[in-house]
Parts: sequence; C-alpha cells; structure tokens
Amino acid sequence: MASARGLGAGRGGAFLRVALGLARWAALPGSPPVGLRPPVTSRVAQWEAEGRPTCLVARAMAQDRAATRLSVVLGHVRRPFSGAVRAHPTSGAISPGSFHPQQFQYTRDNHVLSPEQRMFYEENGFLVIKNLVSDADIKRFRNEFERICRNEVKPERIMIMRDVTIGKSEYVPSENMVSKVQDFQEDEELFSYCTLPEILKYVECFTGPNIMAMHTMLINKPPDSGKKTSRHPMHQDLHYFCFRPSNSIVCAWTAMEHIDQNNGCLTVLPGTHKGTLKPHDYPQWEGGVNIMYHGIQDYDEAAAQVHVVMEKGDTVFFHPLLIHGSGVNKTKGFRKAISCHFADAHCHYIDVKGTSQENIGKEIVELADKLHGIKGITLKDIWRFRARLVKGQRINL
Repeated sequence: MASARGLGAGRGGAFLRVALGLARWAALPGSPPVGLRPPVTSRVAQWEAEGRPTCLVARAMAQDRAATRLSVVLGHVRRPFSGAVRAHPTSGAISPGSFHPQQFQYTRDNHVLSPEQRMFYEENGFLVIKNLVSDADIKRFRNEFERICRNEVKPERIMIMRDVTIGKSEYVPSENMVSKVQDFQEDEELFSYCTLPEILKYVECFTGPNIMAMHTMLINKPPDSGKKTSRHPMHQDLHYFCFRPSNSIVCAWTAMEHIDQNNGCLTVLPGTHKGTLKPHDYPQWEGGVNIMYHGIQDYDEAAAQVHVVMEKGDTVFFHPLLIHGSGVNKTKGFRKAISCHFADAHCHYIDVKGTSQENIGKEIVELADKLHGIKGITLKDIWRFRARLVKGQRINL
C-alpha cells in the first residue's frame, strides 16, 4: 500500500485537488470572480429580473454553496511551511442563516460547536480543537505509561503491544519496547483521560448526553526501523466495532507532543465518513505488519489527503467511517498520542458473522483467549467488558 501523500505536496498536488474538487462549479459566462460577486440573493434577484434562464440561476446558487464550503476547509487547514498542513478550529465565513438544523446528521444541537465547526465536521468527518488537554494532564498520562512499560503497575486486562520488528528475545520492560497500550479502562490514571470534562464537553456534540467509553489506546509510535512497520495502513475504525449506529460514535485523539509528517501524524481522507464500511485485511507489506493493523483493500490512493499537524494538547474528533492512517516515524524519538472511542449509550450490538468484519471479530476473540485464557467468550462479551459509562445513563451497551 502506498504511503500517504501530503495535501501540500506541490502546487499541482493534492491541495489543488481538494480546492478544485470543492469549487467544482465552473464560473458563469461573463461573471466576475467569486470573491468579487455580490451575495447570491442579490444576483439571483437581478438575473431573474433580467429574465435569465432558470438553469443559470441554479448554477449560481450551487456555485456559492461550493465556494462557501471551500472557504471553511481553507479556514480549518493552514500551511505554515512547505510540505505540511496544519489543522485549526474552523474559522470559515459561513453565516448561521445559510444552513439549517435538518442539514446536520453527524453532530448534535447542544450549542457547544459553532455553526462553522458543525458544518466542517458534517462535510469532512473530523474536527480539531486546539489546546484542549492541559500539559499537566498529559504529563500524568506520560508518567503512568512509563510506569506500565517498566512493569511498576499492571492494570488488569491491559494489552501491551510491541512493534513487529522487535523479537520476543529482545524485549525488556521499557518505554522503548512498547508501541501501544490499549484497553486501559482498569488503569485509573490513564482512564481519567476519558472522563476529562473538556473532552466530554465535545464528545457530547456527537454522541448525545449518555456517553460510553468503548475503546482506549495510548500510542507510542516508535522510530521506524527502516522496514516501514511504524506506519498504520489506511482504515476505518468501524471495522473493529460491533456496535451501531456509526453516526453515534466518535474518536477523541489527543497529541501528547508536537506531531507532524516527520514523526507520523494522522492522515485523513476528508468526506469519506459519508461512505460505507469497506472490506479490510492485512496489507501485503514486505517489512511486515503489526498485529490487528488491518487496512482497506480498495481505497482510492489518488484521493486528496490531509496530514493533520498538531501541537501538544490538540485534540481531533473524527467519525468511525473516516478513512485515515499514519505514516512512518522518521525521527529518533517516540511519537505519543492518547485516544478513546466514545459511543451513545443507546447504541446496540450487531452480529458480524457473514460480514466484512467477521475476520477481525474472530481475531479479537482468539487474541482474548490467547492473552487472558478466556474460553467461550463472544465478541459482544469483549465489548461489554471494555465499555464504561462516563456520563449519563448506561442503556444498551
């Protein structure tokens, strides 16, 4: 699978593809540039008075909507230096009167997100909130992670993972040997991330007031060994989840340090959350693939991609159908991020047998048996065990 390409990879690269894709409506004959035109309402009235054809009026209205969306995307994504893209909270110039609540299907109306932020998430499937988690909290999470790596604490049922290039004989308890810990719901210090009021304030915008923490991870992306195993294939998180509906699930992913393309930032394909769940499996990578790093088999590698550059404490919220991954860590340091997938407590479990998720479902159950000696457990049992109520009432999950 080809590695991700940056949105800012040259003037003819993906950045222009995004811009041209969003502003796909051609200029009307004889019309001035979009930025110099009068508001669409005044133009429509003028053209109707002049007796212009209805099709031209419709094109004008569609063009203004496309231009508005483009301004929002460009307001959310900034390019501070060549070859990189930095994500910011949306700041596009959309009037609240230009859209209506019935247009929103991915966000809830709780007056936390601005209309511009809601529209950005609706269109793109992700949203970055700057400086959301404090340095003090991140330091706590880092210290606890290091204690876990040194075997000073051993939370029940936590999964400690190492890069595929590190053999069993080489493993010694240290931060340098651990690429990820997940299922830390039994670790009070790490799990406090999932209950931070500042996190839940935004999570509620996507799940509603009854919130379950479903899946927890602290990722310690290692310096790449040269085999490119530190990258993560492009995937959709919903592939791993046997609960629905997808629009009531969101991931909160917080940078624990500066993250950019050099140390393997997230790469997202904007707007792909509007699609369906695609088949996943292990990519055929020559250097090897880490356990459970499934990837999409048939996504469009030419699609425009955004590299989400983040500072410590920045948090990106994204939809479980959003196609995303991360590149190799080309630095000598470890890149850390902490995350949790949250779901509306009204969500329900599904049976994945006979679906594209059957392969990962079997793998998760087999791994639970191998690591914890749990016989006869089902995929739903595993998710019920992981799930924790963090706000409101526990209903279905």
